[in-house]
Amino acid sequence: MLELTDEQRVMVETIHEFVDKEVFPVVSYYDHADEYPQPLVDTMQELGLFGLTIPEEYGGLGLDLVTYALVIKELSRGWISLSGVINTHFMAAWMINTYGTEEQKRNFLPRMATGELRAAYSMTEPHAGSDVQSITTRAVRDGDDWVITGQKMWVTNGLRAGLVMLLAVTDPTAEPRHRGMSALLVEKEPGAAEQPGLLVPPQLKKLGYKGVESTELVFDGYRIPAANVLGGESEVGRGFKKFMSAVELGRVNVAARGLGLATSAFELAVSYAKQRTTFGVPICEHQAIQLKIAQMATKIRATELLVFDAAERKSRGERADLAAGMAKLFASETALEVATEAMRIHGGYGYSQEYPVERLFRDAPLLILGEGTNEIQQVLIARRLLELM
Repeated sequence: MLELTDEQRVMVETIHEFVDKEVFPVVSYYDHADEYPQPLVDTMQELGLFGLTIPEEYGGLGLDLVTYALVIKELSRGWISLSGVINTHFMAAWMINTYGTEEQKRNFLPRMATGELRAAYSMTEPHAGSDVQSITTRAVRDGDDWVITGQKMWVTNGLRAGLVMLLAVTDPTAEPRHRGMSALLVEKEPGAAEQPGLLVPPQLKKLGYKGVESTELVFDGYRIPAANVLGGESEVGRGFKKFMSAVELGRVNVAARGLGLATSAFELAVSYAKQRTTFGVPICEHQAIQLKIAQMATKIRATELLVFDAAERKSRGERADLAAGMAKLFASETALEVATEAMRIHGGYGYSQEYPVERLFRDAPLLILGEGTNEIQQVLIARRLLELM
């Protein structure tokens, strides 16, 4: 059982209240309009969420990964798109704080902590998702610059970000290939769809996960300073493992999102089951509905245990790929199942845009795909277990 500190309890209560009072009244509008929720993001900035885990010496709140997971769960109870606004930012900030030079930390982290500078995180390419080592985006050294050419895909916050944490090939002859990949800090003009050497096409249309942009980034000779290799020039060719370590954080995030979404779907289902009557009684008194409620609640509880176990392990600095993978797998499948069951409990109304369960039903599939598909996730879990046994 996770025992919250006073600080964590205050943070959870603050975000819970924000969701109840400010998110729920407007989420349907932003979702159906697929509009960026600027007023909600402004409030998140005022609450300090962009600097949640950034150390206090760089202007952040300096909170741990468990607190971050608690916050993501609460935000996702309202709308998973809000957690998407800060997740890639958080991953980039973590990488800079963990692997960056002191100069890079002082240059980027204070502005990231306030939300003045927002970050995206980019590995995926049109032909390279789970198979990260097959990326082809190149960065070629030219004097005091790196020149980037290639196409990235599914970049959350790709338009509005002023900083992109980018994985690119800097040595195409390296064997194995991951030894020729570097983590680059790519600065760009926030909100600009086109600038010399970089095109951000119109955002991708999606089933769910509305409001937050998912974009391509098309590089064609885009220049960044040579000093913008994460960790300094001695770290050229060592970016792959840095990105993979950050993916563990991303999987904790996806798991916490799943927990929040499932919690929301469950609460809506139970509330509706108490109000809706058939054959003269509330449908919650029918055994068929009770069986669903029992299954949903049990899986949500198991998800909670997995999510915070993974967060605690990563927060302690332990290797957490197995725990994070299990949490991501189970939480995302639970979110999809609970959202589906919530729709079934609502009956025909669950298919109507007048009720929020249809949004949850559209949002949930993202989680079984993001940060590695669940099929790949199971393979990684099995390989790690076989190493340990």
